[in-house]
Amino acid sequence: MAYYYRLGNIPPKRHTQFRQPDNSLYKEELVSSKGFSGIYSNLYHTFSPTQVKQVLPPVPYDTPLADYPLLQTHLKTSGLGTTGEDFLEARKVLMKNQDVSIAVCNPSGKGMDYFYKNGEADEVLYVHDGTGILYSQFGKLPFKKGDYVVIPRTTVYKLEFTEKCRFLVIEAVGPIETVKRYRNELGQLEEHSPYCERDIHPPQELVIEEAEGDYLVKIKKQGYLHQYVYAHSPLDVVGWDGFLYPYTLSIYDFEPITGRIHLPPPIHQTFQAWGFVICSFVPRLFDYHPLSIPAPYNHSNIDSDEVLFYAEGEFMSRKGIDRGSFTLHPGGLPHGPHPGTVEKSIGAKETHEYAVMIDTFKPLHLTTEGLNFVDKNYPYSWNE
Repeated sequence: MAYYYRLGNIPPKRHTQFRQPDNSLYKEELVSSKGFSGIYSNLYHTFSPTQVKQVLPPVPYDTPLADYPLLQTHLKTSGLGTTGEDFLEARKVLMKNQDVSIAVCNPSGKGMDYFYKNGEADEVLYVHDGTGILYSQFGKLPFKKGDYVVIPRTTVYKLEFTEKCRFLVIEAVGPIETVKRYRNELGQLEEHSPYCERDIHPPQELVIEEAEGDYLVKIKKQGYLHQYVYAHSPLDVVGWDGFLYPYTLSIYDFEPITGRIHLPPPIHQTFQAWGFVICSFVPRLFDYHPLSIPAPYNHSNIDSDEVLFYAEGEFMSRKGIDRGSFTLHPGGLPHGPHPGTVEKSIGAKETHEYAVMIDTFKPLHLTTEGLNFVDKNYPYSWNE
């Protein structure tokens, strides 16, 4: 959930007559969550959003789980080049459970000649490298390196890459939301929040396409891409308002919370969802107690799995982990700083790394795609 926003032309009241210059009605569409009790937006189309010309055969689109034991895991994806020309082809799912899937996506192409809709999950694209534009029925949304691009489910969109892009892609079965403890009873982000509404960037400009033609929309649901051809572009919206829309939030605008002694990972939380959280590790001053140990302590996570995506810099508690790699520390096994990093951290004043953490409350499973990147020596990397 972000905040109320409006763009373009809308009538004074919902569900009332709103006429085009030729006196025909604009076609109102309610996009709502949780049936009719969650956040929603009202959109006004030039043409009917239900005008289907053709339904093409569905295409399988899923990654099976791998047979993989309980292990501390390092996925060596740092040197990964292009993973496919097309945005959907390039998405390689590495880990997943019933609440979330985690993928890398390094497309080589300049964009998409079709539209895409995730019919069953909210999406977060973390822009590891590059710049581009997300075009949706809500308008034009630029993105850049370091942005979280939050896309509510059923948003119809396509991407244009103005620089070569690399993404971390998170799909959430439940809604991606700002953190509840950061909000007051009316939904406004409070003073102690590490970011505020000024840091949330909605679409700034409508892109209106009114020509008739064949507009392909690929809809992801239940392991398939369902292919619908519409008579008009989804980008025929002349105005909308509401609380549901795609937006960007930059990891560079996340303000870290610090203390005299080492604080636990919840201080880094950026988003909440069903069954998992997303956290941002950013440059910050280290703990300032005279006897503080900046490196994290050993931890036995008894009811969650921890994934870290190493975005930038040298993570002070880890050795042998490069930019763009993942670690998975599953529940049931203790994890902690690598040998030598605790003593080395004492006296350090600040850190400069960036990382995205995904903590899940149900076990994560590697996929057959993820098996390709396993560092078999990582479980032994805590030996002196």
